[in-house]
Amino acid sequence: MDILVATSNKGKLKEIKAILGDLNGVRILSLNDVNCGDIKVEETGKTFQDNALIKAKAYGDRFNFTTLADDSGLEVDFLGGAPGINSARYAGVGADDKMLFTKLLKNMEKAGAHERKARFKCVACLYDPRTKKSIFTEGVCEGEIAFEPHGNNGFGYDPVFVADGFNGKTMAELPPETKNQISHRARAITALKGKIKGL
Repeated sequence: MDILVATSNKGKLKEIKAILGDLNGVRILSLNDVNCGDIKVEETGKTFQDNALIKAKAYGDRFNFTTLADDSGLEVDFLGGAPGINSARYAGVGADDKMLFTKLLKNMEKAGAHERKARFKCVACLYDPRTKKSIFTEGVCEGEIAFEPHGNNGFGYDPVFVADGFNGKTMAELPPETKNQISHRARAITALKGKIKGL
């Protein structure tokens, strides 16, 4: 069984391959493996689930592979749940990771030590273009926003997100194997893992 992972994010692809890599009879394909050009998929959904399905259908129907897509983001209580579904575009289209978390920290300058509660949330979608059937799973990682960035691992907001129970270390300070056990995406993909054969 071939599963196309609908992402151009190398960090995300590596994480997903690490989690699903030991599934017997399953081959994980990247967009490069199917010679995918630059496909523009408008993420017009109002929820993570909407956007995950939009991406999975766009690539699945185009290349006729069972396709895995996810939509994820950071929800910060102090900011009313923002950046949420706009996490990747929070600092503008094309912004790099540093620009994203720098804007976040700036917007949280007035948040005290007890006002920094946040969570990473991910919804994964596995879509079969032949049957038009979709399976969804969700993963959440609770934590808080640090006052300044730390660590060189991970990507996105990892340098400023401290997961609950890790003694103040950011996601970017944790080894990849630890992150792959506790991250929002890891939890969503792991939950999906047991359902893949049933699609």
